[in-house]
Amino acid sequence: MPVPDKQLSAEQSRQIADTIREELARRRISRQSLAELAKLSLSTLEKVLGGRRPFTLATTVRLEQALGVSLRKTSEALAPVAAVNGEVAPDSLGAYSRRAVAWIEGTYVTVRPSFGDKDAIFAYRTEITWDAAASSLVFHESERQDAAFTQFGEVAVPNQSRHIYLVTNRHGQHRLITVAHLAISGEMYGIITTLLAGRGSLLTPIAAPIAYLPIKMVANPTFGRISSDDPNYALYRQHLRRTTDESFALFVQG
Repeated sequence: MPVPDKQLSAEQSRQIADTIREELARRRISRQSLAELAKLSLSTLEKVLGGRRPFTLATTVRLEQALGVSLRKTSEALAPVAAVNGEVAPDSLGAYSRRAVAWIEGTYVTVRPSFGDKDAIFAYRTEITWDAAASSLVFHESERQDAAFTQFGEVAVPNQSRHIYLVTNRHGQHRLITVAHLAISGEMYGIITTLLAGRGSLLTPIAAPIAYLPIKMVANPTFGRISSDDPNYALYRQHLRRTTDESFALFVQG
């Protein structure tokens, strides 16, 4: 049944516009990108955000589905939007709909400092896809030089922090990656916290910057331990430095 094209009140329209502008700023996405996700014209979005046209119910529903948040927060709020095909992640992962996180799905070249060589970079492939059985995004690594340590797990996207979490939990042993996503170009920058395997059974907690580059950004990606003579070394190093230079992750020493 089609959603009725009912106009919302001036106060509701103002509150919705304020919420959308806040979401755009927090997620670092443009109005053009939001318009495309919501399947609206940029002209329509500009007019409702500028107060030159009231929001309609149909427009609001599309924006709610694109952002994955409720925009109608007054006591007169309408029923919450149902996710397309009921595809909603568990509360523990952020209760996001598939449509709201479709922009995260894809293949990434993942780079972090090598734990064994301070001058080298460690690179591998990460796939982020929707798992229908789990009703959430999942990730899986490949092309790792240390194949025995290949990781896979769940992806959490909570609205509160505006960050993305790639979580591995194997029998209670966790590895956590926390990243911010640049919506226009698609990179993700942040921090990895894991355990460094040492001699014998020795494991030491370790943290490092990490970057996820959409694979289309790298013409001929190379994987494994990347040394200074590798053609992608400068590019990978540039993105790792951006993680700390632009404060996507901070490292504080006591």
